[in-house]
Amino acid sequence: MLKQTKRNRSHYVKHRGSGIHMVCIWVCLLLLVLTLFYFQKSADQNALQLDTEINSSTRSKKLEILKEDEEDEQQQQEEQQNQKNPLVEEELELPRDADQDDDDCEGRRMYIYDLPPEFNTQILNFCDAYESWTNFCDHMKNEGFGPKTHRRSKSWYKTDVYMLELIFHARARSYDCRVMEPAEADLFFIPYYTGLDALRYLHGPDVNRSSEHGLQVVQWLSETGGSFWRRNGGSDHFVVMGRAAWDFSRSPWRVEGWGTSLLELPAMLNVTSLVLESRPFPWQEQAVPYPTAFHPAGSPSLALWTSRVRRSPRPFLFAFAGGGGTGVSPNVRRSIRTECSNSSALWADSPPGLGLWSGCSFISCDDGRCDSEPGYVMRAMMKANFCLQPPGDTPTRRATFDGIVAGCIPVFFEKQAAYTQYTWHLPADPKEYSVFINKDDVVFGGLKIGEVLANISRAEIVRMREKVIELIPRVVYRKPEATDVGFKDAFDFAIEGVLQRIKNRRNGTTTSGLL
Repeated sequence: MLKQTKRNRSHYVKHRGSGIHMVCIWVCLLLLVLTLFYFQKSADQNALQLDTEINSSTRSKKLEILKEDEEDEQQQQEEQQNQKNPLVEEELELPRDADQDDDDCEGRRMYIYDLPPEFNTQILNFCDAYESWTNFCDHMKNEGFGPKTHRRSKSWYKTDVYMLELIFHARARSYDCRVMEPAEADLFFIPYYTGLDALRYLHGPDVNRSSEHGLQVVQWLSETGGSFWRRNGGSDHFVVMGRAAWDFSRSPWRVEGWGTSLLELPAMLNVTSLVLESRPFPWQEQAVPYPTAFHPAGSPSLALWTSRVRRSPRPFLFAFAGGGGTGVSPNVRRSIRTECSNSSALWADSPPGLGLWSGCSFISCDDGRCDSEPGYVMRAMMKANFCLQPPGDTPTRRATFDGIVAGCIPVFFEKQAAYTQYTWHLPADPKEYSVFINKDDVVFGGLKIGEVLANISRAEIVRMREKVIELIPRVVYRKPEATDVGFKDAFDFAIEGVLQRIKNRRNGTTTSGLL
């Protein structure tokens, strides 16, 4: 009985286990069917989405093709229209910004003649062809600024004054109101490197043919400039000469003598000539500032420099940077050397904050160091309240503008040293920014420069120095690619001066002055 019961229980367990196994198999089959159904549905959806994307992509490509076809057709129409009206294409070539207001350039549009390279860029190939001291191969670097004073410099260069023509040409090319068609211009720039080309007549093989200087340029202008060169007799044209006007003023009929005859050519008598130093009488000559070593890269660099100049301690009453005066003949430079060598401490009228000044700071330039190391001169000038600017071979000198950049009040001994020269860049009232001492009173009258300057009150010195600092942007030539420019430089004031002169000529007046 017991055995029978065990067999029945064993059969029951065996049958029950078999049933559970069958249920598991059916559940697995059901799950498999559901899984297959899910993947099939997902595949159908993905296929539908892919088909939609393909159709959308196809439609987009068709739209792009249609759009390109329309643009090609529109461009062809514009090209056909430009052929009928070439001014459209020419206007697109203007260097001015497309959104620039035309009113900003009203009456200021400048056209630059595209001279043959033998009148400018090819002249640079002869940078070392003449006397060794005329070699300008290094000076012509950086569009006339010369080598940098140091590797990381952005605004300071070893600039030679005779590179004025290159400096002006570079600035003119980036002029905001430059036009490409002469019919649109209010003034015309002749980019002839006159001073550099003059070297072959002054020191080179053409020394006996100086009367021919500029004849080929005038001939080219007559043939190519056409009506624009002739319409106002050249009075709306200007040229830059990186030398004193005396170097171009030799009479064509003189067999011997210094200089060339460029300014004596009849065709040049109405052309405004921007020179480093002008003669007293010809109306068409106008002096512009000598290039200094400082060429601001923008308003921030200018602001940093003027701030440094304003803070600079100035222990010396006056300074002189230059050479000469070593001979026995009486002249103002000799008197300055003598006074500087004998100077002692001077007490100024009411000098609170300055105390006892040393009399004179003498910076000798006999060894050429002033030209090769602009920082040497600048540091010395920044330590003085006044900078003496005596005449040399000619009344003007670069040191005048070096001193202004250093915030040093200029002291002149001839009125032609600045007052009658730089009327577009310096104030009409000389007392605003300078001191005048007659050189004859110093040389023959025994007048002591230090005594005159020591009697100027501190308040007057501060006022004049502030005015000098205000003049810094007016007498420097900024970099052509300068950004963030919020000031006018020497180039800008020169162009405004030429435009005003053209306007005055048309109105029958020839007056000029500070703009």
